[in-house]
Amino acid sequence: MADNKITILIADDHTLFRSGVISLIEEEPDIRIVGEASDGKELLGLYHKLHPDLLLIDISMPGKTGLEAAKEIRENDSITKILFLSMHEGIDYIYHTIKSGGNGLINKNIVKGELLTAIKSVMNGKDYFGTGFTESEIQDIVKKYDSFTEPPVFVQSSMLSEKEKEVLLLISEGLTSSEIADRLFIGKRTVDSHRLNIMHKLKLNSLPELIRYSIDFATAMGVRLRNFE
Repeated sequence: MADNKITILIADDHTLFRSGVISLIEEEPDIRIVGEASDGKELLGLYHKLHPDLLLIDISMPGKTGLEAAKEIRENDSITKILFLSMHEGIDYIYHTIKSGGNGLINKNIVKGELLTAIKSVMNGKDYFGTGFTESEIQDIVKKYDSFTEPPVFVQSSMLSEKEKEVLLLISEGLTSSEIADRLFIGKRTVDSHRLNIMHKLKLNSLPELIRYSIDFATAMGVRLRNFE
């Protein structure tokens, strides 16, 4: 911060969302946006080039997720602050952002005041997970999840993109790739690609394993199953 401004690199695969966030904070006198990335790989490239003070990262991005990129950055950098963005909230997301080296997590439905509060908090050395959690509660969350011998469904599935989670929920309903494609208005090949990515990320080796996992995931999400009742 040579000019006493907080330099920020923002990474999100939705251009309009990036623009919206930038419009919220770019006029702040002590903040300077130095770059934008649309996926995890681009984020890493810009990070090494720009060396920002803070990374504002979407958890789910194509190619390399925000969590994966953060873990790679944390291997050699414990100073740069990392603040995650997500459409979802919950202790599973808090846990995984912490384990990947993040300093905070805020919902994408943010208002300017909360975003600035989160940025200032992490830059002052404090973690930020909203006003609903105390520091001791955050520590308890980490201890709880660390105690599991098998990672909970939510923790495992946090590596999936939002589209992959949509596909996983539809698999839990017993839909075929063609039916899922019709439901999501995408091509069957795209659905098949998502299925393969899901299996690879979750280390599932067969269709029965994928179906069982999809049902567990849907149950954890509170979705009422139809076709497998």
